Amino acid sequence: MTLAVRDILTRGPVIPVVTIEDPSDGPDLARALLDGGISVIEVTMRTPAALEAVRAIRAEVPEMIAGVGTLLDPDRIADVLATGAQFAVSPGLDLSLVAACKAAGLPLLPGVQTVSEAMAARRAGLDTLKFFPAKTAGGPAALKQIQPVLPDLRFCPTGGIGPSDAQDYLALVNVLCVGGSFPAPTDAIRSRDWAAVRDTAGHAAALRG
Repeated sequence: MTLAVRDILTRGPVIPVVTIEDPSDGPDLARALLDGGISVIEVTMRTPAALEAVRAIRAEVPEMIAGVGTLLDPDRIADVLATGAQFAVSPGLDLSLVAACKAAGLPLLPGVQTVSEAMAARRAGLDTLKFFPAKTAGGPAALKQIQPVLPDLRFCPTGGIGPSDAQDYLALVNVLCVGGSFPAPTDAIRSRDWAAVRDTAGHAAALRG
């Protein structure tokens, strides 16, 4: 069953945005996140291992909702779908990518930074967007000002968010969740410290708006 982006983003307050260098780490990372109470993961396509890691997560830990991040080009959609990924995330709004993902049946969370981009995404039929890079784009204050003029849109702010300010975003009515690396720190992944990931994920999962 294909999940809508908005349904995916309501699974918890935080989506871990992770970079994986060894595909075999994917399932162990997914299990540690699940043990901490997080059931959605975004694996960025910043390493050659990313797609194989998603494939391994989907095969070995099917209860984890796994998506691919940093999708830039329509010609990568087939590769993403071949992994079994359930959604994709793009850093910006490319309407040709939006159309290609829709045609392929791949749920997409594109990034926006301005009201004009959010309006363009809305005209393209999207109601759930990534706000990126959140901190430099105005943070919670910007999203609070966007809400009255585009009240039907919901956001996942990502970029520069940590446990100290995540709550400020989650308190907003137009924010479904936040994205960030803090539930699964890169150093813990590299050292395969799955107990540490479980603990940081537990703290992230406990955040509430």
